[in-house]
Amino acid sequence: MARNADGPARFDGHDYPQLIPEPDHVMAGGPAPWSTLAPRERQGLTLASVTDRLRSSGRHLDVAPLPGDPTEMAAVADAKRQPITRRSAVLVALFEEGGETHVVLTRRSFELRHHRGEIALPGGRSDAGETPIDTALREAHEEVGLDPLTVETVGWLSPIVTFASGSAIWPVVGLLPGRPQLAADPVEVDRVFTTSLSELLADGAFVEERWRRDERRPGSDVDGYFPIHFYRVPGDVIWGATARVLTELLCLVTGVEWPDAHRVWG
Repeated sequence: MARNADGPARFDGHDYPQLIPEPDHVMAGGPAPWSTLAPRERQGLTLASVTDRLRSSGRHLDVAPLPGDPTEMAAVADAKRQPITRRSAVLVALFEEGGETHVVLTRRSFELRHHRGEIALPGGRSDAGETPIDTALREAHEEVGLDPLTVETVGWLSPIVTFASGSAIWPVVGLLPGRPQLAADPVEVDRVFTTSLSELLADGAFVEERWRRDERRPGSDVDGYFPIHFYRVPGDVIWGATARVLTELLCLVTGVEWPDAHRVWG
């Protein structure tokens, strides 16, 4: 990876030609939100414990529906409010194996126009009349062959909203009965793989950088910097919207505060 001469070393040694932007200014960020937890508190996260945390945090469908109106999503908006015209959803597909919860991830095809080669959750653009749950299940089936009938949709994470472009992404949490048999659609997906939540929570997996653009970005601090989260996985790096979704999930399941919970993006 390239380095910023005035910033931290940046992800040397990953195996794939994923393009991680070099911001105008970059500096090292803070520790993982769960860094004060003992290692044993970051292991043994079962589906039952994940479900309980979703419920207690108000992210379970039994206690709260998916937010659907832009006024409900102002805290995660990236610009001034305007009608949402581009709707997407992703599936946070979780299963338990060996007493640990795992999540399904994909590498986007290198032939795609946007976000090529990036690590992502299965998902995509909503069709007319679809709910976020409909979209997440359909896209997961199309991209990785996940049978919708095997998915128990139980919760949601904070939508990612970019009002400047009138777009929003709804993360839908679904539980699987076990490790799924998956097959990547080569048109959209280069590979499909899984990782456990405990691996993402392990020491050294999480990296925070603080970026500053010459053009000030909504959500930045008084010095113009805003946080970007990354996860080191074997051979590669998760970042961007996927890292943001995973960070909220990991904060919820470990019972620590999500750093963006009170960030004002608008």
